[in-house]
This record gives sequence, C-alpha cells and structure tokens, in this order.
Amino acid sequence: MTSERRPSPDLWAAVDWDAVRGLGALLAPAGPVDDRGVLVAHVEGLRRAASLAVPHVLDVTAMSPADGRDVVDDPGLLSRVHVVDRASWVRAASQGMEVLLGGTAPASAEGAGARAPGVVVQAAGAAEVGAALALVSTRVLGQFDPYVARPGEPGRLLLVAPNVLRVGRALDARPDPFALWVALHEQTHALQFAAAPWLADHLRGRVGALLDDVVGSGAELGRGGPGRRARTWASTLGRVVRAPAGTSLGTRLLSPSQRATMAEIAAVMSLLEGHADVMMDRVGENVIPGVGRIRASFDARRSQRGGAVDTVLRKMLGLDEKLAQYTDGAAFVRGAMIRVGRRRLNAVWDGPENLPTTRELADPAAWVRRVHG
Repeated sequence: MTSERRPSPDLWAAVDWDAVRGLGALLAPAGPVDDRGVLVAHVEGLRRAASLAVPHVLDVTAMSPADGRDVVDDPGLLSRVHVVDRASWVRAASQGMEVLLGGTAPASAEGAGARAPGVVVQAAGAAEVGAALALVSTRVLGQFDPYVARPGEPGRLLLVAPNVLRVGRALDARPDPFALWVALHEQTHALQFAAAPWLADHLRGRVGALLDDVVGSGAELGRGGPGRRARTWASTLGRVVRAPAGTSLGTRLLSPSQRATMAEIAAVMSLLEGHADVMMDRVGENVIPGVGRIRASFDARRSQRGGAVDTVLRKMLGLDEKLAQYTDGAAFVRGAMIRVGRRRLNAVWDGPENLPTTRELADPAAWVRRVHG
C-alpha cells in the first residue's frame, strides 16, 4: 500500500477552504425550478434509485466489499446517500478536496519558517477554486467521495438533484430509469473503494507526492538572484509553449516528472470512470428500459462543444481531459473483459501493483500478460 503523504504546509496557507465553500456556493446557479410536488418526488426518486442500484451493481461487476459487509440487506453500508442542490455539492466537494489534498496543515515545526501568503493571495486562490467548483456544479450528476468518511464509515454519495432533472429532461428520458442509471454509476464507484480498501490511501499518496513536488517547484521560482529566477521562469514558459495542443493550462505548467505522476493518477481515474461507465450499461433493458438510447444520447451530449468562452474554460480546467477518462477507461475495461472475462478483470482491485499503467490503459492485452501471464 502506498503511504499517505501530506502536501507541504505552504500549499494550505494559500487556500482558504472556508472562503472557497462560501464563494463557490454563492456563485453556483440554482438550476431548473418546478412545482414543489414534482421536486419532492424527484428527490425521493433519487434516494430510492440509490438503494435499488446496489444489488444490480453487485451482480454486473461480480464484486463485493472486501470486509464482507452485507450491502444487499442494508445498502447504507455501501454509501451514505445525500441528494443535494448545486450549492450543497460545492460545499461537499470542496470538503472532499481539502481532505484528499492533505487537509488543513497542522501548526508544527514542519511549517516553521515558511512564509505565509498574504490576504490577497489567499483571496485569489479561494476565488479561483470557488469559481471553478461553481462552474462544475452545473454539470456534475453525482459523485462518490471516499475521503471524508470516518473510520468504519462508508463513503459519501452525492446526487445533484437539479442536474439530474435537467439532463434527464434534455435527453427525454423517463425520470425513474434515468435516476437509476445515474445511481448505478455512483454506486459502482462506492463498490470499487469497498472492494479495494487500499485505493483511497493510494490515491491520496500519489496526489500528495505530486503536490509536494509542485509546491517545491513553485517555491523554486522565487529563489535565487535575478538570473536564476529568469532561467527558472524561462524553463516553465518553455513547458507551456511546447506542450501538445489541447493540453490544459495546469498540465502545461508541470515538469516532465510531474506530468508522469499526473499521468499515473489519471490512469487510475480513467479505470474508475471507465469501469463505472461499462458496468452501468450492463444491467440491460430489463432493468433500465431504453438504456441503449440513454447511453447514446448522453454520450452525444457529453461530447458537445460550446462557444469560445466554454472552450477556453474546458482547456484551462482540463475538462476535455476529464471526458477522455471515460472513453479511455471504458475501452480498457472492455478490452480486458474480452480477453479474460469480468471476474479476472477484477484483479485490478487486488492491489496497486495490479493497476494498469498509462501504456497498458491503451493496450489491455499488455495488462493481461503482466497480471495474468
């Protein structure tokens, strides 16, 4: 198991998470409105769908929680379900981010001597993260968060009611089947982390390692005399200019070693998202009538591009790269299942050494050869 690493305290001095939550929730638009009775029924339907999804997820994945907990009789043992609005999602997501990225750095000698950023820097950081979360809050349908749970407690599953309502209507999908389809994806994530209890710490460790490196690089930009700073900035600028077309601004600023770590993290996320996408569609028409049409319509909508402003935001936030996670991961899962079947695919959850590498993600046969011989 990869040990958890905390990012440098310098990073947390620059992020005011309370301000992120307040500003992000304020900026998040409310979403569609309707008759109160319709909205109440919609929320109740999402809660019901989250429970109904659990036995189907166990069946289509051929997986089960590693600790043997009985999630069929008590779906609440797999995830704690919260049906939320957009502002509530921003607050919950920022809390999950804070924990994933290492939490609030404790006051200790480790941070002694680190120069805390000024109020302006903290405000700018909170505005940037809060605005980004407010934008994403209009698009996300659901999210499973394994990071905020206390020991022995299942992770938190968030279903964003206004977005499920809006997208379901845009796809002309029946409310109950669409709610179940969305819940299947998120409960698959819950089962992934329950079947692989090492996974949350592994991701925390890799993200912590990346941020330690990035924070160190940022500190390097301000060190030394004018000549050294100029050379460092020139090197950073060169990485931005030479990065492949379509690469997000954040990724362009990373060094080659940092990009390698980012690629490793992205490979894991691709597996998680692609696996959930494949499994949510395996339930078939008898469980979700019209599931094939829902998938086709949803994928077409997912790949649509907006205007110039939307395109810029996608590139800066890496949203296009996020979309690629679903297709790359799904292709790997399908390719591996064709070769070794669904149960042997589940070897990916046995330990971090069995996760597909970035290269194997595009070559499932290579993963099969390495893991299964």
